[in-house]
Amino acid sequence: MQNTAQVGALEGTLSALRAELRSQPVLAGTDVPPRNSKDWNNLPQFPLAVVRPLNAIEVAEVVLACRKLGLPFVAQGGMTGLCGGAVAAPGWVAISLERMVGIEEVDRAAGTMTVAAGTALETVQNAADEAGLFFPLDVGSRGSCSIGGNLSTNAGGNRVIRYGMARDLVLGVEVVLPDGTIITSLNKLLKNNAGYDLKQLFIGSEGTLGIITRAVLRLFPKPRSNTVALCRLADYQSVVALLHSARDSLGPQLSAFEVMWSDFWTANTTFGGVRPPLADGPGYFVLVEAQGTDEVVDRPRFEAWLGGVMDSGLVADATLAQSLAQVQHLWAAREAAELGKAIGPRSNYDIGLPLARMDEFASICKATLSAEIPGCESIYFGHIADGNLHLVAWMPGQSLETQPKCTIDRIVYGLVRKMDGSISAEHGIGTSKKQWLGHARSEQEIALMRKLKAALDPDNLLNPGKIL
Repeated sequence: MQNTAQVGALEGTLSALRAELRSQPVLAGTDVPPRNSKDWNNLPQFPLAVVRPLNAIEVAEVVLACRKLGLPFVAQGGMTGLCGGAVAAPGWVAISLERMVGIEEVDRAAGTMTVAAGTALETVQNAADEAGLFFPLDVGSRGSCSIGGNLSTNAGGNRVIRYGMARDLVLGVEVVLPDGTIITSLNKLLKNNAGYDLKQLFIGSEGTLGIITRAVLRLFPKPRSNTVALCRLADYQSVVALLHSARDSLGPQLSAFEVMWSDFWTANTTFGGVRPPLADGPGYFVLVEAQGTDEVVDRPRFEAWLGGVMDSGLVADATLAQSLAQVQHLWAAREAAELGKAIGPRSNYDIGLPLARMDEFASICKATLSAEIPGCESIYFGHIADGNLHLVAWMPGQSLETQPKCTIDRIVYGLVRKMDGSISAEHGIGTSKKQWLGHARSEQEIALMRKLKAALDPDNLLNPGKIL
């Protein structure tokens, strides 16, 4: 409960903020939308106020007002993160970019798109498609997440093996710095070595060094063929061999290589709502996707490769999608849209590991979790070819109390450290992983990060306490 003095101070701060932002509505109290209180994996925390600017100039106005009043502030997009990176603590100002939407330009000749940061990823994908081009970044939250959030977390997704991470798909950005300065560097050149590549400071920094307001994205030729197969293999050595074979035979057309351990497959097809595209059986399930430019040539090439690995005994069983509906069905087996709801309270992990040690990690981690936390279940899946393994751990029928969650973290991240991996492959650090940052970064690296933060945000008002 707040006492009279606290309420008075709060009202005074809000009045001062509104006085500084006369042209922008300030939402506070019961007017704060629930969407601005939490991301997909953290409990609600309502900010002092929410402001929804329309452009970089208005973002800068909010930044300057917060600095004048000594108020911490954070940029928010689609709020689909999993690590608390965009969550505003009580007393903070949330700068929601939800009204900063729209495709400003599609340059077909240059293969670029200039877009406002609050635009949904799916809108970007559709705009590229309508222009006869292709934007390859893709994640499960495509309809809700914003492109600014994708860049601030350096999102990965399903096609990193071919196109790279989000930072590889950006040519230029417009950014509002923590002191209110607007840096407009909407570069459209693929080759530009004129000094430091400043955009990379902000891509992947989780909104701690600046607020991305606009971006120039790289577009690619639209795939004219899309061939997808789901395979079952007996052991992990066969999975690695299949990846090498796919790279050798399919070359740059290989766009996805998704691996599901048998525990994930069983969970997804038993209570995750997915009708099994393949007969159940022991081993590993691998979804392989190839995108090309000529259906007449590409599909027979894929079929010949798939037939060869089956004839050799490398693949125990497989199914090849014959239609768009079947492609979507095979992808549904991997995306597990309903699995989380069926599991209930759970802890999600996104780690990076050497390819050769992923199965060893999964085996040791599963056994250790079960031994140290009786009743703990865990399942494993990932992109694999880009070094990214995901796992989900939960206690059936129970909530994850603080102690089991802490124990799970200790086990998972301890193993990651021993195997020279990363505690975050694509989701970021936020607040939920910051205590484990030293498991993946050296003291010298963390010290340099702190120097960068202090140089750009000496008052520590922009998204403080995140990552470091």
